[in-house]
Amino acid sequence: MTASPSAPRPRRHRTGGHLITAYGLLALTALLFLAFSLALPRTFPTRETIDSLLSTQSIPAILALAAMVPIVTRAFDLSIGYVLGLTHVMVLQLIIDAHWPWPLACLAVLVGAGVVGALNGVIVEFGQIDSFIATLGTGSMLYAVTGWITGGARIVPGPQGLPAAFTDLYDSTLVGLPVPAFYVLALGAVLWLVLERLPLGRCLYVVGSNPRAADLLGIPTRRYTVYAFTASGLITGFAGILLAAQLQVGNPSVGLDYLLPAFAGALLGSTAVRPGRPNALGTLVAVAVLAVGLTGIAQLGGDFWTTPLFYGGTLLLAVGLAGYSARRLRTGTAAVRDVPAAPPTSPDQDGGPQGATP
Repeated sequence: MTASPSAPRPRRHRTGGHLITAYGLLALTALLFLAFSLALPRTFPTRETIDSLLSTQSIPAILALAAMVPIVTRAFDLSIGYVLGLTHVMVLQLIIDAHWPWPLACLAVLVGAGVVGALNGVIVEFGQIDSFIATLGTGSMLYAVTGWITGGARIVPGPQGLPAAFTDLYDSTLVGLPVPAFYVLALGAVLWLVLERLPLGRCLYVVGSNPRAADLLGIPTRRYTVYAFTASGLITGFAGILLAAQLQVGNPSVGLDYLLPAFAGALLGSTAVRPGRPNALGTLVAVAVLAVGLTGIAQLGGDFWTTPLFYGGTLLLAVGLAGYSARRLRTGTAAVRDVPAAPPTSPDQDGGPQGATP
């Protein structure tokens, strides 16, 4: 009697289709940059354009990362635009009118933004209210608070201006590059590490993909959802501080302009790098695509309405692609295609007792 050889274990490997799906958005960024560079050789492929992209797109990128975290748990935080408006107004109010030291004002704003995020999570999970409705309601209330604090008017610093150390949070450079770009890279790296390498991130993904399975595994789904909303609030508060250092004027309605770009980047990012699930690196790639596209359109002389058209179309495309990638991941289509075909069976294995000797 001879033992029959065991069937080889299927191995998953990356096919060309998988690579295109995962890194197609990154390739699109390079193609767009090349196309605009050829169309606008004197203005687009310049150091000024690159510096502008790295600095002006830092706040949308940070806000997209803030929106991405609750999406991991299959929730949406529509209050991030309102939190952004309130935090950037509050930090200026504390520095200019209350005469607080700017580090203390920034710390207070961060704590307040984290509390707002935690409250959003509590309302969604313990109040059993849909995240769209809950965060839209809290966001509207925050917008009212912003209007009450400012009286509907802008907060303008006096002749002495703002502390130079505070404005340097946005205006300074590091190794010749705008320092906000390093904030984005650092935040993206931290979120990638947490979501992809730590148990906390794995639990968040389980909560978002299958809450029932998470309960059976003993994962406290409510607590982890609150964690996600709290992180979103903290990241948005940091973006609000940078916005205040950038504008140096408190505008009570400016935060709403960042809401659509944030969700466009977060949802489009779930189709890249790790298709089918929100991820930090994909979000950064998506923000880069949006930034290059908008900058090129602007330099080509696009009208003001091209920006909302571009963001709206991208958001619809992102939702469709994200849904398709998620369904493809759940059905296991990619996994089946990646498994190599089984080796042909021998005649001994097709008929008669296995392992029998002649």
